[in-house]
Amino acid sequence: MAPRGHHLTEVALLASASPDLAAVDAGEREGWLDDPTVLPSLGPRARALAVASATRSVLVIVPVAGGGGGGVTVKPAVGPEEGRISAVEWVPLTTEDGEEEEGLAVAVGTDTGWLLFYSLAGDLLHKQSVYPSKILKLNFRERKENAWEDSGSDELSVVFPGVIARFDGADLQNILQKAFQDVKSRLWKDKFEEEDTEDEGSFGRIAFQIWNVSKFGSCADAAIVGLMPPPLLELQSSQRHYCAITVGEDAVVSAYRLSEDRSRSIVGAILSRGVAATFSTISSLSKILWRSEPSPPKKSRPKPQSFAKTSPLTCLKDSPRKGERLTLSPSGTLAAITDSLGRILLLDTHALVAVRLWKGYRDASCLFVEMLLNKDKASSSTMRMEYAKSDYCLCLAIHAPRKGIIEVWKMRTGSRLLTIPCPKGSRILQPSARLSSSFSYAPLEVYLFNGDSGQLSVLNSHVG
Repeated sequence: MAPRGHHLTEVALLASASPDLAAVDAGEREGWLDDPTVLPSLGPRARALAVASATRSVLVIVPVAGGGGGGVTVKPAVGPEEGRISAVEWVPLTTEDGEEEEGLAVAVGTDTGWLLFYSLAGDLLHKQSVYPSKILKLNFRERKENAWEDSGSDELSVVFPGVIARFDGADLQNILQKAFQDVKSRLWKDKFEEEDTEDEGSFGRIAFQIWNVSKFGSCADAAIVGLMPPPLLELQSSQRHYCAITVGEDAVVSAYRLSEDRSRSIVGAILSRGVAATFSTISSLSKILWRSEPSPPKKSRPKPQSFAKTSPLTCLKDSPRKGERLTLSPSGTLAAITDSLGRILLLDTHALVAVRLWKGYRDASCLFVEMLLNKDKASSSTMRMEYAKSDYCLCLAIHAPRKGIIEVWKMRTGSRLLTIPCPKGSRILQPSARLSSSFSYAPLEVYLFNGDSGQLSVLNSHVG
C-alpha cells in the first residue's frame, strides 16, 4: 500500500478575498468549484488566481501573496457577438528581470471564438477574433529546444471543436508588452476605455496559425505536443511541422501532422490588407458619384483565416468509449488522457503508442508533477537551489473526486508513491509557466484549491 499522510503545505487562505470571489458564486453554495461553468486558472509561481464564471461572464483576479486580499473583478468587454467566457489561461509577460508580478496577462476565450487579454489590474490589453466557434481550452506552454527545433519558443494554443490555433510566444510578447506599457504609463488610458466596446481593428492583430483537425470527428480537447520530423519528400523544406493530439467522441485519440505553411499566411495577410484598402477606396468613390446618404458603420466580424495543411497520422476508435481531457508532460513526450469509462491512458506522443492504463477513475483529472526522490541529499541540505533537474522524477497526479483522494504515480512504469485524501469541492491546479531562474531549477508543482474553505495548498515535492 502507498503511504498515507499529509503531504500538502498551505500557501494561502483566500477566504479574505470572498467579497471578490462572491462574483463567481463562491461561498453561496457548497461545492461551487465543481460547477463546470466555473473556470479557475493559477498564474506563474502561484502568485495570482483567476476564476471566471461562464454563466455570469465575470472574471475575478485574486493575488495569492498577502493572504489573497485586494482582488479585481472584471466584466470582460463582450457583447452578444462575442458570447460568454469559455476558457481562461495565464500568459507571462517577459521583462528584463523576469520578476515583476504585474508582468502577467490573463487570456480569456469566449464561446464565439473571441480572445481577450487583461492585465492584473483589469485593463483590456488586446482583443481579437480567432475562429467563429466555441473556445474549449487555452493552453500556454514553455517550449524547450530539441533536435528538430531551431529555437525554443513559447506558444499559446487555442482549441475549438475540430480546430486548433497556435500563437507564437514572440508574436504575443510584441503586442502585449506594448499594450501593457501603454496602460502602465497611463498615456492611453482614455483610449483603452473607449476601445472596450470597439472591434479588434482598434487593437491590431496578432499573427497565428490555424488547422482543421476534424478528420476523425470533432474533438473535446487537443494539444500541440511539439515539433516532428517532416515527411520523407519534404526533408529539404524550410517549413516546420508540429504534431497535434486530439481526443473526442468519435475517436478516443487522434494524431495529426500540422504544416507551418508560412508562405500562405504571409500572402494571405498582404492580400487581406490590399483587398480591404481597395474596397474602402471604391466605396468612397461610389458615395461621391451617387451622392448617397451616409449610413452608420456596421461592425463586421473578420473573415476566418484559411486553414494550413493538415495530415492525419492515426486514430483509436473504441466505441462507446469517448475521450474527455488531455494533459501533457513538460516536454510533451507523454500525454495523460481521461475517457468516459473511467480510464486514464498514458500515451507516448513520439511513438504514438499507449504505454500505460489505469481503470476506475471516473470524472478524474490529471496533472504531471516532479517529485524529489533523493532522500540522502534532501536530508543533508534544505537549500532548494542545490537541487538539479536530475534529482526530480516525473510523476502523474490523479485527482479522483469520487474517491476523495489524490494519487501520485511514478512515470512511466513506476509504482504509486502517495495517496492523499482531499475534501470535496477541491480542484488541482498548475501554474501556466514556471519562470525558472539561472540559479535554481523550478520543479513542476501541483496545487490543491479547496473552494469551500478558500485554502490553497501545494503538493510537497519530497517523498518520504
